[in-house]
Amino acid sequence: MNYYFAPMEGITGAVFRRTHHEFFPGIDKYFMPFITPTTQEKLTPRQKRDVLPEYNEGVPAVPQLLTRTAADFIWAANTLASLGYAEVNLNLGCPSATVTAKGKGAGLLQKPDALDTLLADVFAASPVAVSLKSRIGYLAPEEFPRLLSIYRQYDAQELILHPRTRKEMYSGAVHMDAFALAAAGSPFPVVYNGDLFTAEDIRAFEAAHPETEAVMLGRGAAADPALFRRLRGGAAASREELRQFHEELYEAYRAELGGVNAMRKMKELWHYLSSLFIGGDELAKKIARTKDVYKFNDY
Repeated sequence: MNYYFAPMEGITGAVFRRTHHEFFPGIDKYFMPFITPTTQEKLTPRQKRDVLPEYNEGVPAVPQLLTRTAADFIWAANTLASLGYAEVNLNLGCPSATVTAKGKGAGLLQKPDALDTLLADVFAASPVAVSLKSRIGYLAPEEFPRLLSIYRQYDAQELILHPRTRKEMYSGAVHMDAFALAAAGSPFPVVYNGDLFTAEDIRAFEAAHPETEAVMLGRGAAADPALFRRLRGGAAASREELRQFHEELYEAYRAELGGVNAMRKMKELWHYLSSLFIGGDELAKKIARTKDVYKFNDY
């Protein structure tokens, strides 16, 4: 089984990926938080800090693009190819209202014909392999067979599937029948993403779906940095490892962003990390309320 770290805006940027990979290796791919290419046809300084090779040395990172326009995808893919990337992921799953209102992410699933045209142009011209990250529909699971028939026309590197609709966001049961439909006779690997938080969850999934080659984890991996190591038979993170990981990550953020912004980044991570500690919920609340860097350091 291969293990992927999901793209998490505000969490899994280059600083986090480098530090996490140093302390807890064993992830097959880190998917980057999405880049939104524009008609300006150049990466912003912020985007460059996430994708340039010197910020990802030794880290198996895959860029993700969020766009509804083939031309924007192609120039960005060419730029990423020139930087040495062999794969680019197309985001067809982001359920955020600000994204879908622009017809991007899961918003693309509302118009299958336009999606088909986009994919035809992307796969005809992309200089690198293209993987897809998708939901099973916009409003209803019944939309998925049509979407799947479109995906299967193209030579995707793999399909990463979160088996919920955009309307469902992250609530309710996942539609395992849709995942089974996608996996059956698929011309490309189908990766499972959704509601796997613990090692026990993942082992149960692996036992039930031995044909699945990879799973993508997000919130569970952020909450337990050693989760992937544990899945490969290694030890859980020790208190000292977590302390060292936290300190190095914090210092790296401070060097890049300054103290206040570094504290904000760490607060986002503590929303997940707190689950590892007894009384972690109360600690997370105190950290979230803290506005002073010196008080944050005391925690």
